[in-house]
Amino acid sequence: MKLHVVPARTGALWVRQGIRTFWKQPIALSGLFFMFMALMSVSSLVPVIGSFFALMLLPAASLGLMAATREVDLGKFPMPMILASGFRAGKERKRDMLVLGLLYALGFIGVMGLSMLVDGGDFAKLYLVGGALDKETLMTPEFQNAMWLSMLLYLPLSAVFWHAPALVHWHGVPAIKSLFFSTVACLSNWRAFLVFGLLWSFIFLLTALVITLISSFTGDSEFASLALLPVMLMLAAMFFCSTYYSFRDSFVSDVIYA
Repeated sequence: MKLHVVPARTGALWVRQGIRTFWKQPIALSGLFFMFMALMSVSSLVPVIGSFFALMLLPAASLGLMAATREVDLGKFPMPMILASGFRAGKERKRDMLVLGLLYALGFIGVMGLSMLVDGGDFAKLYLVGGALDKETLMTPEFQNAMWLSMLLYLPLSAVFWHAPALVHWHGVPAIKSLFFSTVACLSNWRAFLVFGLLWSFIFLLTALVITLISSFTGDSEFASLALLPVMLMLAAMFFCSTYYSFRDSFVSDVIYA
């Protein structure tokens, strides 16, 4: 396995490939993404440790969506059990996937912990526990600063874990080494990832704007609230599909992984 440095325009290619693959099997991939979301939601309902457990599952669950994308890319139909791919590849790889999950959960809690120093924990509580906050709290400078700080701190955390589950699963890289290689790959291909992130941000924002404008022009105030969530979830499924291609193009291997 060797690092592959790609040009900036490859980031746009990843976006197109993810969208194209999604539309090859839209029902199957949407269903798997909803199962992924349901798994995270149900896990977070467990008292005390629920949110932490859900965070631990995230690397393996995202690997499952990448594996499903690969199946569709190869012309196969992704079955529901593919979401558990991260825990079905042998004892050592299962252990490494659990280590990744634990480290990711600790890292994410650390990000939320730092945001608590800014606003007293309102943003962290909303993100980890859920619920509703009053408009006044949401608009306070402290809450806004905590939100932006969390986003800023999450970027390096995301880079560290971006490729790690796939490296563990398909290349048998130990957990700690996978974090190192993931970081190096993201830094080496930062131009492509910048294009990738900007394009997806544009797609999400443009879609939300179009839905809002349609709601305003038709005078149907309920259209936006009814359409926005399912459309955004469908776009999120396409986004996860595109992450597979960012991994595939960032590493070159003589081994054909299964």
